[in-house]
Amino acid sequence: MASRDDSGKDSITSLKTGSIERSIALTRLGVGAGAKLVAHSLANIFRGEISRDTANRDFYERQAQILADELGKLKGSVMKAGQMLSLYGQYFLPEEAVTVLSQLQDDTPPVAWNVVAPVLERSLGRARLRELDIDTRPMAAASLGQVHRARRKTDGLELCVKIQYPGVADAIESDIRTLSRLLLMTRLTPKGLDLTPVFNEVREMLFREVDYAAEAHFTRSFAHRLQGDPRYVVPQVIDEFSAAQVLTTSFEPNSHVRDPRVQGLSQARRNRLGFAFLDLFFNEFFRWGMVQSDPHFGNYRFRIGETAEEDRIVLLDFGATRIFGRGFIENYSDIVEGALRRDREQTLRGATAIGLMNASMPKPALDAFAAMCEAIVEPFEAADDPRADRKSRNADGAYRWGDSDLPMRTGKIAATNALSVHFRVPPREIVFLHRRLAGVFIMLATLRCELDARELLLAALHDAHALASTGA
Repeated sequence: MASRDDSGKDSITSLKTGSIERSIALTRLGVGAGAKLVAHSLANIFRGEISRDTANRDFYERQAQILADELGKLKGSVMKAGQMLSLYGQYFLPEEAVTVLSQLQDDTPPVAWNVVAPVLERSLGRARLRELDIDTRPMAAASLGQVHRARRKTDGLELCVKIQYPGVADAIESDIRTLSRLLLMTRLTPKGLDLTPVFNEVREMLFREVDYAAEAHFTRSFAHRLQGDPRYVVPQVIDEFSAAQVLTTSFEPNSHVRDPRVQGLSQARRNRLGFAFLDLFFNEFFRWGMVQSDPHFGNYRFRIGETAEEDRIVLLDFGATRIFGRGFIENYSDIVEGALRRDREQTLRGATAIGLMNASMPKPALDAFAAMCEAIVEPFEAADDPRADRKSRNADGAYRWGDSDLPMRTGKIAATNALSVHFRVPPREIVFLHRRLAGVFIMLATLRCELDARELLLAALHDAHALASTGA
């Protein structure tokens, strides 16, 4: 059920929070999809090959759109699981289904204040709430909760209050079971593919994201590690207004990357921000082993100052933070370093060590994987390397991220060499690491950066190997 809030957006006035009613809603969706599949299969008998391909694409897109629409209405863990399936799904779902499910990661309708207010009151108590002035219109809404602006009355401190939707944590187990059955009923997954590891990972991720105590811990950890680095801003956790289902932090003024003020910056200032963004990712993975894996633009904002030195990257929402072991980082560093050096033996050694490839795969598949890795590190090749792509570099040899067609070319390498036949669902660490890595590439392209970041990556790789050798 929906209404419209003061901003003109539709808001959800009630949530299906019980496991039974959520299961019924999803099962009804699955039964309907199954009936449509039968009709679609019968109709295909009478279609020619060309029209059949078109009909299949249209059918999968419609099925996925119905699935996405229903998941969006249910909110909570089942919607977040749908988002995760769009990441894993690139390895086993039809392209049309991945495209539609990935839209679940966009802004979602908020939940009406009367639905979330009881969560806030139970968590903090009426006496504590009287210390705050809270805007009942949400600043942002996601699948597991939404954020409201507030002000502490005693000193006027501006705050962000993140409220978890009622019942989402309790519904995770039943949502995962129902969604796995739903995928089978919609016939979107290949026959014989065991999705148990995928759903186990999604379940673990969901429990992590509703753990506001852990999110508060990671917020403090990032603040501590970046303390003294003026390029970044991390909100302060406000303990007295936080609880199991409520996380309150200081409000940090910011702008979206597509804001005209950000896009209108000089090339030098956009380059400076892009360099800091890339440096942050290299620190997180290669040096800290602690990566905020959700690349949504809403989590990475900008505060523009009067001068370049006053420009800041504002980091928000650390609920998707993942810890990577030193062994994994060392082996992944071998992949990257091997690709930079065109040393395919080193690249494949690292990929085999983390389970990304295996020696039994045919040589063409192994060579295609190595070629894809070499393409991905293209922005970090030496500017004077004769193999470097000059079309993507400016007169000074800096890589022009905004003009690069790198994602399309790497995808073509995988497709034309039939990598997908041998390369199904990768290790879970890879899925979330590459999720963030893709976000880094997209951010630098959106900022239209022109960077020579080779030395930055080489320094990070050196430190990763040094830390692995010391066991740190």
